[in-house]
This record gives sequence, structure tokens and C-alpha cells, in this order.
Amino acid sequence: MSLEKEISQGIMDAMKAKQTVRLTTLRNVKKYIIEAKTATGGIAELPDADVLKIISKLAKQGSDSADIYTRQNRPDLAAEEAAQVAVLEEFLPKRMSEAELTEAVRAIIAETGASSMKEMGKVMGVASKQLAGRADGKDISAKVKELLA
Repeated sequence: MSLEKEISQGIMDAMKAKQTVRLTTLRNVKKYIIEAKTATGGIAELPDADVLKIISKLAKQGSDSADIYTRQNRPDLAAEEAAQVAVLEEFLPKRMSEAELTEAVRAIIAETGASSMKEMGKVMGVASKQLAGRADGKDISAKVKELLA
């Protein structure tokens, strides 16, 4: 089952179970999926990679919002954002550990033949696509810099 269909099924299940946080979160994801489909010419179904990017982006925004709410002493809003992020993370692949990220970036550097910081863009292009959803872009960038330096 595609990720888009899983989300649609999750919406129906959340309605039946009266899970309001889950329902709101998945409806928001569905909204972004529909927007992406219409922006690309009205395709029938969005590829899983694109859906993962949407979910990953929303999870990052939610985490950032929760941090801001925590710093502003608003635990009620922080808890709500954290609950939504937890729902989104169910659909994301497992995050890579530091060692797995290092190994993956080393393999990509070897694959692209990069040997200096001048070729960081080439490595980042490949790494961003291959590691999408499994590692944060900031972490990937830091690792590439560390290994190319």
C-alpha cells in the first residue's frame, strides 16, 4: 500500500476511533499531498518519496514549534505539537544513528568520487536524495563537511 493510501486509511480509522489529534494531523498531511499533486499537473498519486518529504517537513516544523513553545513556557501548546509530531513519525522511516550516517556519507563520497570541499554540492545532491527522511539535512551537511575536510 502506498504511503498516500496509508494516510487516507489512517484518516478513516482516526474518525472511527474518535482520535482528534491523529485525525487533525493526518488531514493536514493529506492537504499538503493534494496541493503537491495539483501543483505538478494533477497526477493521480504522489510518489512515496515526495510524501515522505512532506511528512518530514511537517515533523520538523512541529518539533521546532514545540521547542519554541517550551522556551516560551507554554507547555499546553508544546504538548499538542509533540503529539502531532509523534503521529507523523509513525510514517517516517527510522532515523539513522551517527555511525550509520557516517557510513552512508562515506559510501556516497566514494560513489561520487569527491575529494575536496569544492565537490560538496555534488555529494549533498546525492546524499539528500538517498537519505531523505532518515537523516536531517543539517546533520548530513555537517557529516559531509567533516568527511571532506
